[in-house]
Amino acid sequence: MNIWLVLIPLISAFIGWFTNWIAIKMLFHPREPKKILGMTFHGIFPKRQQQFAEKLGKLVSQELLSFSDIEQKITRPENIKKIMPSIEAHIDNFLRNKLSEVFPVISMFIGDKTINQLKEVFITELETIFPSTLKSYMGTLQQDLDLEKIVVEKVAAFSSDKLEAILYQIMAKEFRFVEIIGAVLGFVIGLLQVALTLLTN
Repeated sequence: MNIWLVLIPLISAFIGWFTNWIAIKMLFHPREPKKILGMTFHGIFPKRQQQFAEKLGKLVSQELLSFSDIEQKITRPENIKKIMPSIEAHIDNFLRNKLSEVFPVISMFIGDKTINQLKEVFITELETIFPSTLKSYMGTLQQDLDLEKIVVEKVAAFSSDKLEAILYQIMAKEFRFVEIIGAVLGFVIGLLQVALTLLTN
């Protein structure tokens, strides 16, 4: 058998793998625009980094981490109750220790029963005002903290090396799969070429 008939599928597999490998590399390289034979080459991600940052910023601020979602989470009654034991401990410490330091005379007339009653009143009042206070604070925070702008600035400021490293961490298996698929398809095409050659001879 002609040695070239054996080599054709292997060469085709290599070409398929190599072209896909080049295509993946061209996602990130060259970092800066380069002219070769009158054509400008520039890695897709470096070229589109600003647009990528803007799209990601909108996605994060509108879909993934909206202030309304955060507000709903932190103002839920069950979440408010989770922080009450800590607040209750602080109130108890204030009534039993700090108050006696500031107002020694008043503390002389306050016993455990009164402390517990005062503590219960404070806790009930705080559980009532916390949701509205947190909602008000979230409204102010949303005006002061522009999530979309923060994400856009952070991603746009990434070095090309860092962006490539992040995407490779996320998609390393997928990139490898694309390379293997290229080799497999190249090998199959090579086999078809060999079959056609044998049939036409």
